[in-house]
Amino acid sequence: MIRIALKMLFGDRGKYVMLISGITFATLLMAQGMSLFCGLMSWTYSTMRNVNVPIWVADPKVEQCNDNKPMRDTDTTRVRSVDGVAWAVPLYQGISMARLADGASKMITLIGLDNNTLIGAPTRIIAGRLEDLRMPNTVILDDFGVERLSAGRACPIRVGDVFEINDREARIVAICQSYRSFTGGPYVFTTYDRAVQYAPNQRKMLSFILAAPQPGLTDQEVAQRIAAGTGLAAFTQHEFMWSTILWYIKNTGIPINVGTIVIIGFFIGAAISGQTFYSFVLENTRHFAALRAMGASSGTLCAMLLAQAVLVGFIGYGIGLGLVSVLGNNLLRLGKVPFLMLWQITAVVGGAVLVIVALSALIGILRIARLEPAIVFR
Repeated sequence: MIRIALKMLFGDRGKYVMLISGITFATLLMAQGMSLFCGLMSWTYSTMRNVNVPIWVADPKVEQCNDNKPMRDTDTTRVRSVDGVAWAVPLYQGISMARLADGASKMITLIGLDNNTLIGAPTRIIAGRLEDLRMPNTVILDDFGVERLSAGRACPIRVGDVFEINDREARIVAICQSYRSFTGGPYVFTTYDRAVQYAPNQRKMLSFILAAPQPGLTDQEVAQRIAAGTGLAAFTQHEFMWSTILWYIKNTGIPINVGTIVIIGFFIGAAISGQTFYSFVLENTRHFAALRAMGASSGTLCAMLLAQAVLVGFIGYGIGLGLVSVLGNNLLRLGKVPFLMLWQITAVVGGAVLVIVALSALIGILRIARLEPAIVFR
């Protein structure tokens, strides 16, 4: 009977294509919207991904990694004195303006690393050398910065070129790969003391303190010791990441905007699939009535409808995910649009498609349940 059901489905090519199109479009909208949302959220903690350390120490009022509430320089020594801390180094983070030779200005995210250890420095150097950062007036520029600062130039900016930050010379000694910043500015890495000179002067300049536990201790345990011993906020990398994401979810309109796209995709898929499937059942009522007259039970007819709906859902879901993957890969190559497809997204979208398929099949089942075999003789 399942074979007969599939022949009925494939026989009506118009309805078959419409059903698959509805599921494909719904899958495309839902998966693309969720992937864009996850991509945006991954941009919110890009500094943590670029400066990869176990423990982040901040001012007690800090809730996310882009919130700069400066601390005193002596706080670094206080953190180092906590039992269980293997090392603790200062970090500067701030938004500055880079002035190019032609007078154009570009916004950058300035990162100041510990002068001696360079802990948190970029690991993916694609040109130049990290060690040259110890030379005077030197910086490391990320690959996105090369694109931004090269706009309008005859040749791309490269190692050895010079620009200005706050009227001070900044000479590029290396180019690295980094994760994109949520603010849109490229990352510029330098030493802590030099970053303090580049940045506008203020009483307190220390943005964060980076730390690590001694062997045998967990990040969580040492973070709790730092918080208790210094009164500062101490986060493990995982905690700070989720604190940042939740802050943006609560305080921005991103979830509402993306959620609207996902909900619209679900209802469009449900409406198109439900209406098309009901029309398909109506056009094949005589065939179902004939099967009922030949002894097919209601359960058998319902199983036929479910088989048709599940097959359409499976094909539409596969095509939709394929289109999202192709589109996402192209967006990633452009590097200007956030896109992150997690396996959880495919699972959630798959569950939503199953709901759409179940609703579509239910509409047909309600029609078949009231079907009288005598209709075939009318």
